[in-house]
Amino acid sequence: MNLLSQSQIVAFENKMENFIPNHSVDCVILGYEDQQLKVLLLKWKMHGGWCLPGGFIFKDEDMDDAAHRILQERTGLHQLFLNQFYTFGNQKRAEHPTDQDGRLIKESMTQLGFTKPAVLKWFNKRFITTGYFALVDIAKAQPQPDFLSAACEWRPVNALPKLVLDHNEILEKAIVHLRHQLNYVPLGLSLLPKKFTMQDLQKLYEAILGKPMERSNFQRKILKLKVLVRREKLMSGAANKAPYLYSFDENSYHRLIKEGIGF
Repeated sequence: MNLLSQSQIVAFENKMENFIPNHSVDCVILGYEDQQLKVLLLKWKMHGGWCLPGGFIFKDEDMDDAAHRILQERTGLHQLFLNQFYTFGNQKRAEHPTDQDGRLIKESMTQLGFTKPAVLKWFNKRFITTGYFALVDIAKAQPQPDFLSAACEWRPVNALPKLVLDHNEILEKAIVHLRHQLNYVPLGLSLLPKKFTMQDLQKLYEAILGKPMERSNFQRKILKLKVLVRREKLMSGAANKAPYLYSFDENSYHRLIKEGIGF
């Protein structure tokens, strides 16, 4: 039995003619929850493998717009922080040596119900993919699988399954890029609640960096950026021990994002 309906197959075949051949976009969509950095993954209908959300670029569409479209389709969110970080063009990227995904993709297209030789040949060609990473508030996101996927879920970055193709490499490259960005701009606006403690912000940085940071040094550096507004205290015990809450000054925050002033 085919895993896709005939209407789904026909709809994709009709759209395929309008895609740019041999080029795709893959999105590393990151969120922060329970003091863990998480990534949004799709589970394939075909063989149950996990992958990053991705898709193809329409011929009349800018590549950045394609990435935003894919992000919106998978999360339901608009106008998020999105950054292109690398292009992956290894000639054998669809033939990962440990799991032979190249073979699995060829077999899976038939399982899904694709039978036209032109469609099967199109999937079997070498694809270059451009990676984007996005920062998302998990509480606001509404994960939605695409028509090729059985599930769309948040998974902790430090406890991931083996991903298909070269998607582990894409994710690792995105994390390295994100850590580099921390040296230039604050990235908490998309990942933290409206108000947060200094400890909350430090825990976020530690989750991204994968290592602890010295408290006073972190606080000194982050306050030096002048992007935080100090609010009321978080009253959960003795007043003299209650930490202050902070929020981001969004005008200053976006200025730093634009200018890339050092941390």
